[in-house]
Amino acid sequence: TASQIFHILRRQMVRDLRKPLIIMTPKSLLRNKDATSPLSEFTKGSFQTVIPEQDEAIAKKAAKIKRVIACSGKVYYDLVKKRTEREDDDVVIIRVEQLYPFPHKAFAAELKKYPNVTDIVWCQDEPQNQGAWFFIQHNIHENMLEGQKLGYSGRAASASPAVGYSHLHQEQQKALVDGAFAKLKGFVLTK
Repeated sequence: TASQIFHILRRQMVRDLRKPLIIMTPKSLLRNKDATSPLSEFTKGSFQTVIPEQDEAIAKKAAKIKRVIACSGKVYYDLVKKRTEREDDDVVIIRVEQLYPFPHKAFAAELKKYPNVTDIVWCQDEPQNQGAWFFIQHNIHENMLEGQKLGYSGRAASASPAVGYSHLHQEQQKALVDGAFAKLKGFVLTK
């Protein structure tokens, strides 16, 4: 969101010790009305390394939640749209806004809110070998509870960052969003 960008840039400038900061965000979010922030988030808020479930009605049903979808970036808005279409109220979507250093405490605190979760899915837009998956899977696994499973939903590994064909891109995007809500398949880590 706009406030997240504002607060991360502000935090970077206010710190005594400045470390390199890399922000990856698509231009399409500049036009996305769902990615806007109220003015109060700029004045009272701060950068959140992990953004919890935003739908309070779903978050209140913690005992009913069976799946957590973790993601970063614009795929979040596609996932929320799909969950609304499916009328799923047993799936929460958690955004990981800082990939490194991984926010273990904040992420673990979010997972602990949902004691009956059996599946955790990392969903990303990028091909499997180009996004955060290979880095993040170990960090998520470290925070999982006994018996939980971790799966991946995203594009297959690819030598190129884009397919170069709009229709195929849209098919892949639909498949990765649908896959986040489907039964886990392929490589699955169990704790």
